[in-house]
Amino acid sequence: MNGSRTLREPERLIFERSSQGRVGYQLPALEVPPVDPSATLPAALLRGEIEGMPEVSEVDVVRHFTRLSKWNYSVDEGLYPLGSCTMKYNPRINEELARLAGIAQLHPLQPEDQVQGALALMWELEQALVAVTGMPKVTLQPAAGAHGELAGMLMIRKALMDRGEHRKLVLIPDSAHGTNPASAVFAGFETVEIASTAQGTLDLAVLARHLDGGDVAALMVTVPNTLGVFEPEIVKTAGLLHEKGAYLYMDGANLNSFVGIAYPGKMGADALHINLHKTFSTPHGGGGPGAGPVAVSQALVSYLPVPTVEKVGGRYTLSYDRPKSIGKVRGFYGNFGMLVRALAYIRSLGRDGLKSMSEGAVLNANYIRKRLEGDYHLQYDGPSLHEVVFDDTFQAASGVKNVDIAKRLLDYGFHPPTMSFPLIVHGALMIEPTESDGIDELDAFIAAMKTIAVEAKENPELVKGAPYTTPVARLDEVRAARQPVLRWQRTKS
Repeated sequence: MNGSRTLREPERLIFERSSQGRVGYQLPALEVPPVDPSATLPAALLRGEIEGMPEVSEVDVVRHFTRLSKWNYSVDEGLYPLGSCTMKYNPRINEELARLAGIAQLHPLQPEDQVQGALALMWELEQALVAVTGMPKVTLQPAAGAHGELAGMLMIRKALMDRGEHRKLVLIPDSAHGTNPASAVFAGFETVEIASTAQGTLDLAVLARHLDGGDVAALMVTVPNTLGVFEPEIVKTAGLLHEKGAYLYMDGANLNSFVGIAYPGKMGADALHINLHKTFSTPHGGGGPGAGPVAVSQALVSYLPVPTVEKVGGRYTLSYDRPKSIGKVRGFYGNFGMLVRALAYIRSLGRDGLKSMSEGAVLNANYIRKRLEGDYHLQYDGPSLHEVVFDDTFQAASGVKNVDIAKRLLDYGFHPPTMSFPLIVHGALMIEPTESDGIDELDAFIAAMKTIAVEAKENPELVKGAPYTTPVARLDEVRAARQPVLRWQRTKS
């Protein structure tokens, strides 16, 4: 084989690589007597020897985890077409700035006079988000989008209570993000789903009927919605709500489609969370960390969480002097590293660059849509903005489902798009390229999708058996979800 290593055995678990007596580096014996932990800690807190711990060398460990790391797909390798919470390009300069010693080594309990730079950074970011949204005030505290939703809904609830009203209903379109209903319920409301029109947009006649009862506290609407379609009647929607004393909560997870082009404040939004980890560069994968600042209208400014960042006489301070505040929504003040990255992104692009970012995201999504329209079904054919939602209707005729398409994509070197969401599109394939990728990468993705469409028609069993080139072949996903094996156990001989 001329020295080839292509016949390497499958990567085993670190436990299976164990060899008795093999060890990594060992520290020399201590020059002081060891402390008996039982003398200082309760016995119930002490752990004994761990049976079956792997015995491996340092080289074994490094090579094992390095090989495993190569199994991961990342934005460094290629297009990441996940919709709604897309992992986008994260400029490396942002990472460098977030790791500066004066930033990374701050302690959250340091006094204000020692962290003026950090407070100035947060204040500047707030002002930038005020400019982007057209809304008067922002809090940076929420740790992610759903946390921002909760904070926004708590502010709406407090505002209603101050008016002596105890409205209990929150209207949520069927095209909304899935976290919206949960956030409303956690804030003490009941939710009512309202159906979209055939174009996938808000039905104002249905909305008006619900508002007639006088018990609606707010509408939570995603703009653009999860179909990638902008709500053309959003200003009229806000007017209907405000006329009846209700609030408009705008889910800003898709804000990257119109930054620098339109202002949520002018649309009538009362609360808007912003996914910094999406719109402003930080890849959001593996569950965090994130950041979900909330911008509010003048009607909700008094209810912002404490503390707020204020600039007084050239100095920055954390103010707790807000009698109507909903209080603190987290310990300390947000995920600071995410705030650093977001401000670096905004400052590096500037006003014109942010507008170009949004235009690029919309252009890329529409390019994919136009190239694939004949190959995949489009249930809602209204104008697309930042993402396009196809479905598997054409392929289902051959028994091929969206999950099969996704797994076959792995063989062509691409991460699958978001699957089976939004729920109003059966067999959905939600594709969002963002502005991060150029035409070469988009063309490669489109070519793979077109090839799979042909395979689904001519050789459906090939697609249904995918993937073939990944370290792990197709699994029984139902069994894996219901009977997971989460702990290795040594096989008894």
